[in-house]
Amino acid sequence: MYSASDSHILDFDTVSFSYDQEKSFLQDMSAAIKNGEFIGLLGANGSGKSTILKLASGILRPLRGRIHLWGKALDTYKNRDRAKLVSYLPQFLDLNIPFTVREFVSMGRYPYDTLPELSVEEAIGMVGLSEYEDTLISNLSGGERRRVYIAMTLLQGAGLVLLDEPLANLDIKYQIELLKLLQDLRERRNITAIMALHDINIAFQFDRLILVKEGRILGSGTPQEVLTQELLKEAFDVTIEMKREERGGVFIRY
Repeated sequence: MYSASDSHILDFDTVSFSYDQEKSFLQDMSAAIKNGEFIGLLGANGSGKSTILKLASGILRPLRGRIHLWGKALDTYKNRDRAKLVSYLPQFLDLNIPFTVREFVSMGRYPYDTLPELSVEEAIGMVGLSEYEDTLISNLSGGERRRVYIAMTLLQGAGLVLLDEPLANLDIKYQIELLKLLQDLRERRNITAIMALHDINIAFQFDRLILVKEGRILGSGTPQEVLTQELLKEAFDVTIEMKREERGGVFIRY
């Protein structure tokens, strides 16, 4: 019988998954996510990051093994109940739709029969887009569009947020703003976030990293524990030298 730690909100219990019946893509993966963690899911393109997030969101189902969300098997949740607990931001957002920011964010209410405590206006304000409430999403920048989606997530009330490469194709300014926003929301609303990424420099901004390759976990721990020359060589097939400054900072050299 499964017994989850009170602090764990997501558990992969020997999970296997396959896109092809003849070959497993994930094989017996086990991982536990604690409440309030800010986790970077790091790996090269095609390493399995998106698959892991889709499994965690319930979009995909394991071939074998179980995934537990707050101690309960993920596949036993009704869609509306699961949506109150976990939100998934896909890598590719098709937001060229004729909706204003306010209209799109209000869709976060759909799991609820009664209105959530947080208002649409408050959610939009928390991501710094109050002046754009009546602006069409198609007229926003890429970073602003991702903020709109996060505002909808806030209204949705999910405590676990899964983000698939949300920093891809964003200018450095928007990358920094989005990371700061997520870290701020974790402090203010105790949100747990798992973000897929492939930029090693960004990886230092997370509490914990899970490094993956070909559907398996190579390492899990603090950035200092995971970002070693040996593990990065195995994950990315390139020699990367980690340099530490006297003040304690770390930078990478290819």
